[in-house]
Amino acid sequence: MKIVNKALLSSAIFLSTAVGSFSPLAQAEAGKVSIMLDGYPLPFPVQPAMMNGTTMVPFRAISEALGITVKWDQASQSITATKTQDSATKQVVLKMGSRNATVDGQTVQLTAAPQTVRGSTMIPLGFFGQQFGATVNWNQATRTVSITSPREAMYTVGFYALSSFDQRSKIPNFNAVAFGWSRIDTNGQFTTTGKEYKWPQAAGTVTPESILQDADSQGTSPYLMVYSVDGNHELTKVLDNAQLQEQTISQIVSTATDKQFKGITLDLEGLGWSGDKAKARSGYNAFIQKLSTKAHQAGLKLTVVLHPLNSSYSGYDYKTLGNLADDLIIMAYDYGQKAAPEPLDKVDEAIKLALKETSRDKLILGISMGSEKDSTVNAKVGLAKRYDLKGIAIWRLGIIGETAWAKMNEAIEFK
Repeated sequence: MKIVNKALLSSAIFLSTAVGSFSPLAQAEAGKVSIMLDGYPLPFPVQPAMMNGTTMVPFRAISEALGITVKWDQASQSITATKTQDSATKQVVLKMGSRNATVDGQTVQLTAAPQTVRGSTMIPLGFFGQQFGATVNWNQATRTVSITSPREAMYTVGFYALSSFDQRSKIPNFNAVAFGWSRIDTNGQFTTTGKEYKWPQAAGTVTPESILQDADSQGTSPYLMVYSVDGNHELTKVLDNAQLQEQTISQIVSTATDKQFKGITLDLEGLGWSGDKAKARSGYNAFIQKLSTKAHQAGLKLTVVLHPLNSSYSGYDYKTLGNLADDLIIMAYDYGQKAAPEPLDKVDEAIKLALKETSRDKLILGISMGSEKDSTVNAKVGLAKRYDLKGIAIWRLGIIGETAWAKMNEAIEFK
């Protein structure tokens, strides 16, 4: 479950423009504005607008985007917004047509009273940001309101693979780290002695075993990551051969247990590019069901890494896999050139499609630091926060720039 920890601001934000007589529909049309939340447009059922010098936004839409609970009371014509942080609860009550709001029992005056426009309750955005910790900025030239969501604690996964050794000091910041030290080879055989994803050599007194022990002692759960891609049909071989499948599952679980991992992260890519896609899905479901059963019997968690549902790979059944695994990581990257930031509309679509198949508390948004720039990474973090996903997964240690790391720490309270 995602941990919430919102910072509260102490000063009001007042957004002003020319003052005129209040006419909700007329001014909504004449004063159209855009709202960006963490760098990506926030859709509203009613167009936000400048009304009598104040930016007014649909209350429920922005509340849900920031994880705030809203309750409407028809009898008193009032709305109550609550947000719990740690053991304290922030409560704001607004009454339709009244400029007096109640904040934790104290009366606070609004710059404009809540109004109803086309069936939506409109409230002053500045007041909202003030009370619930969002930072709000106004660009007069583009008529754009930019909202930065509050810094909050969330579940984080780090990938440790390939050249990650130099950033091993970051391991304690993550809730879990997936160590890419095994794979399924071109013959469909599980191995820890492959070319890339293999059990590493010791570096002086630092050994793979000592890294795992240190992670565990510092509160970071180490997972054994098993990697493969179906480029040479190695995954298809495993799925089609019952004996090889049983052997592979037993080897994965025994390796994870013997090496004292806390879980398994399965990153098997490329299914459903061509061929019988329905067969690929059913075969993979059966494989995960067997692996999940054995892993859980051994006291191991199971994370499954998946191509996004708007990718070219359709061999993954999110609904079934979400029921079998402890969580799913959406690889919402590699849509285009790897060196360019991932298109936010594609990432947004990938999350929405996944949410149609499984619950948000099972979903972790994968972010590739090989694609993102310092200025773009928090837009992806913002989408994970907006949809209240379980957390984020960072690919990978070894390529996380220090400026990008600092930026992420502005949006996330790491462990």
